[in-house]
Amino acid sequence: MRKPQQYLLRPTRHRVRIPCQVVRMRDFKLVADSIENLSIGGLLVGPSDPVLTGEHLFLSFKLPCSGEWIDTEGYVARVVHGRRDQEFTRQLGVKFCSLQPSAMESVRQQTRSVPPLPPLARPGRRSSGSATDMFALGSGWASSSSGHALIRWWDR
Repeated sequence: MRKPQQYLLRPTRHRVRIPCQVVRMRDFKLVADSIENLSIGGLLVGPSDPVLTGEHLFLSFKLPCSGEWIDTEGYVARVVHGRRDQEFTRQLGVKFCSLQPSAMESVRQQTRSVPPLPPLARPGRRSSGSATDMFALGSGWASSSSGHALIRWWDR
């Protein structure tokens, strides 16, 4: 008998372009210099030098909304190699180890003004096309026969 799968809520990611310094702790080498997206749990940085998953990093960046500098530690949770269709360069997914409560509130304020990133297409992910069509039909709008434009159902 299968156990019900528990879903852990992941912090919402927001696209921001902030310069930063990400330094590897073992040799204090700069490995990345730009934040691509940010959340309360971590960030995606790029372009990056080759780094192993699990490596300990030191992060330093300045939030544009408050002008506050955030210095914290993190570790590499994911390495994006740039081989997939949506990826263009090597990037690192960094998870914060210890983020001060005041810094967390500043990050929350920064991300509140930026819309969240939509989910990317991944192998095995269900298509949201049929759900989108159902919402469009319920609102009085429907897809055209070519599927490229939305028209009102009473204009057909």
